[in-house]
Amino acid sequence: MTTSRRRPGGGGTARRRPFRLLLVAGARPNFMKIAPLLREFRKRPDLFHARLVHTGQHYDELMSDVFFEELEIPPPAIHLGVGSSSHAVQTARIMEAFEKVLVKERPDWIVVVGDVNSTLACAVVACKMTPPVPVAHVEAGLRSRDRTMPEEINRIVTDALSDLLFTTSPDADRNLIAEGVERRRIRRVGNVMIDTLRRFVRRSDDSDVMQRLEIAPPYALLTLHRPSNVDDPGALRRIFAALRALGREVPIIFPVHPRTLARMEELGVRLGAPPVKRGLRMVGPLGYLDFLHLQKRAALVLTDSGGIQEETTILGVPCLTLRENTERPITITRGTNRLVGSDPGRIVASGRRILRRGPARRPSRLWDGRAAVRIAAIFRRIHERVRGRTVAPGGARRA
Repeated sequence: MTTSRRRPGGGGTARRRPFRLLLVAGARPNFMKIAPLLREFRKRPDLFHARLVHTGQHYDELMSDVFFEELEIPPPAIHLGVGSSSHAVQTARIMEAFEKVLVKERPDWIVVVGDVNSTLACAVVACKMTPPVPVAHVEAGLRSRDRTMPEEINRIVTDALSDLLFTTSPDADRNLIAEGVERRRIRRVGNVMIDTLRRFVRRSDDSDVMQRLEIAPPYALLTLHRPSNVDDPGALRRIFAALRALGREVPIIFPVHPRTLARMEELGVRLGAPPVKRGLRMVGPLGYLDFLHLQKRAALVLTDSGGIQEETTILGVPCLTLRENTERPITITRGTNRLVGSDPGRIVASGRRILRRGPARRPSRLWDGRAAVRIAAIFRRIHERVRGRTVAPGGARRA
């Protein structure tokens, strides 16, 4: 259903100061999306005063701090420190803390990314302020059609509340239009996560992670963290049965998420003796550059992560997604991704086929490393319109 929206730009009043932007990050996947946005906004301090709000949804030195250092993200201007809890409690804590930030800061816009609880919570608070604070959602329009996923609920609600919706692909545009979002609010700009990958992929070549872990190609790379997999004893045991079978053919490197490790221990999932040349090898969480180094050189990636589906597509690395659905169908239709769920037969058969045949296609349109440039250009045009000035010669090209 189409609804009337407040006018983007904080009400349209002419002011000469820069736009005050609050960029929200809460969990590890957000950092790769926030980094290029902060970089672009800070290039024009005359137009934008951009500050980072870290909700603390994920706060662990290995899961958070190292990413700030590697991705050249400045320390957060505001840290809410909400910590982990149930979805309801965590969302409520973020909303309560973020409301105080908005009352004090009075930004012109907030920018939220992705689909974590922080994204939803901060968008809701901004819309309920008096007057409301306009919301821009980066990575809007993605849909898995699976409302048992908390991320799907976060995506739907955030998109319904947002004034600007920045999309990565044509299917995201179609999803939003089908839900009644006005076309003028939708801007297809590309993928900011791929901006980060393209910026740092060469730097990741210098990582010595393979020497430290004493591994060499060929190997497979595994990530596993979604509740539908790690909180379901049957699904987790099926996946590990498949991994043990596939591990007889290629070593599988598993940087284990702390929550996944805790669930494995609770459910009694055992890896067996550490293998020397084959099998499943569990290692600690890795920084962005180390993980990218391993991902680029993997013969196969197995994951339940959304972002890794996109990264492997750009890198040309075959990917098996351990889910029955994906909110990123372009990684299947034009990329290197295949859905296999938690069925051992599908996982092993697909893995063996990939190890024989190698990678597939790569989408490229607007996944070119310039999505953040396009977003900054759109905000610049809003800035100039609100203040009644024209864009100066030599400015950012039109998105």
